Amino acid sequence: MKRTIVDPSQLELVDKVVAIKRVTKVVKGGRNMRFTALVVVGDKNGHVGAGLGKAAEIPEAIRKGKEDAMKKLITLPLDENGSVPHDYIGKFGSASVLLKKSSEGTGIIAGGPARVVLELAGFKNIRTKSLGSNNKQNVVLATIDGLSNLKTPEEVAALRGISVSEL
Repeated sequence: MKRTIVDPSQLELVDKVVAIKRVTKVVKGGRNMRFTALVVVGDKNGHVGAGLGKAAEIPEAIRKGKEDAMKKLITLPLDENGSVPHDYIGKFGSASVLLKKSSEGTGIIAGGPARVVLELAGFKNIRTKSLGSNNKQNVVLATIDGLSNLKTPEEVAALRGISVSEL
């Protein structure tokens, strides 16, 4: 179940560049250099998105990546500890990211690309493990996939047609 936001202009968004790649295309006259920027944006309060920008200059690629990320914002359920409501494995391509619920005082235990997403999403206590591919783009997108598929206890109870206390 995808959670989307209609208007990102009302949020105080922070952006972070996860990766910048130089891409070279060999043509008749030599080599064409272009740049690809993977950018994650979030408000540190349950909203996060990731985008890819491509351009001839790095700042332009970052700007395009930020715009793309703002279009792909999702809303996340945070529990009282600043953790996820339940464990989940997010998948994208051959990358998988295990998201584990944690108690107060754990902090964010995550590798590079997944850590950026979780910090900007506003999680305070969470453990993750990156499985499979360690491609930065796929790890970021697998983390976002896992976060977007999380369900709150209220949503699960509503789907089953019972109260939260019966759950």
